[in-house]
Amino acid sequence: MADHTPSHHAHVPLPSDPGGIDPEGAQLVPIHIVTDASQLPVEFLEPSSLTKLVIGFDCEGVDLCRYGSLCIMQLAFPDAIYLVDAIEGGDTLVEACKPALESNYVTKVIHDCKRDSEALYFQFGIKLQNVMDTQEGRSRVPDDYISFVGLLADPRYCGIELVMVFISIVAFCLWAMVLASRNVNCEFHTVGFPCLSGTSGWISYLEKEEVRILLRQDPKFWTYRPLSELMIRAAADDVRFLLYIYHKMMEKLNAQSLWYLAVRGALYCRCFCISDNHFADWPALPPIPDDIPLPVDGKDPEEEILSVLDVPPGKMGRVIGRKGASILSIKESCNAEILIGGSKGPPDKVFIIGPVKQVRKAEAMIRGRMLDM
Repeated sequence: MADHTPSHHAHVPLPSDPGGIDPEGAQLVPIHIVTDASQLPVEFLEPSSLTKLVIGFDCEGVDLCRYGSLCIMQLAFPDAIYLVDAIEGGDTLVEACKPALESNYVTKVIHDCKRDSEALYFQFGIKLQNVMDTQEGRSRVPDDYISFVGLLADPRYCGIELVMVFISIVAFCLWAMVLASRNVNCEFHTVGFPCLSGTSGWISYLEKEEVRILLRQDPKFWTYRPLSELMIRAAADDVRFLLYIYHKMMEKLNAQSLWYLAVRGALYCRCFCISDNHFADWPALPPIPDDIPLPVDGKDPEEEILSVLDVPPGKMGRVIGRKGASILSIKESCNAEILIGGSKGPPDKVFIIGPVKQVRKAEAMIRGRMLDM
């Protein structure tokens, strides 16, 4: 069982909150620091068709990818947030979470799962499954990256109240920067800005920026123990809105969209997990349901696939082009998502996700760029 007297709490908006998130009315839930599997809920550790779960999920670490270091996994339940400390708990603790992370009975709501999944796969042999990626759920437009901050600023998913607070925070910070540039000394108070106040479990925009600066200055930020107050609140803040956003999205999605999100989530999870077996150890993708109504345009939904192209040494520059012009042109010509490993790798591969015909079209265009002189 988790510690019943946690010293940290966070406000979590309830899915039933009408009209959006109310910072003052959100449910106050405990934040548990987990160093042993016994501190996690039994229904999470032992997934079952009788107790299906939906949780918010995220990971923090050092250069999260196959070669990085996973430090914390955040799990958001309706009644608590669990920070699974992979450093203090070690491999044993993370491996205890494997059944749930691989289970179809536990839906993991996450914002951009690709690198987190890669770290779990290569560092712990965990194949992350049954993911609802809020980035794809919000946009439904390939290649349109949606930041988590942008998602919180969308009144369709977080309500007009939070959006107005968000706008006020941005204006406040811009004003503060202008005054600072003019060497004006002012004492700022956070009255009227719930998201600027840390007293009710809401991490401030300024604190978020402080975390980003600390990460740039010291990439090992998430390795230090004991966890500081700022680290705990920043980690919890990354997951506490996810269940609310999930339920708001579910209200707007039809059967075809739900299938699409399930497939995209599965493809994103395996995207950077390429190995010599070419995903042979991963489960099959969700099939197109027979009961999906025919869309207005009369076209049946197309099968979605992931294609991985090997790029010969010295040819990646041709694929990307000057200032990214070549790859951008290909993206604009195809209804497919094109990803490049970049500095985190793998550096010699291009990943293409989308409907079969569009993926084949992108493959042909990329191969053509490799041959261009």
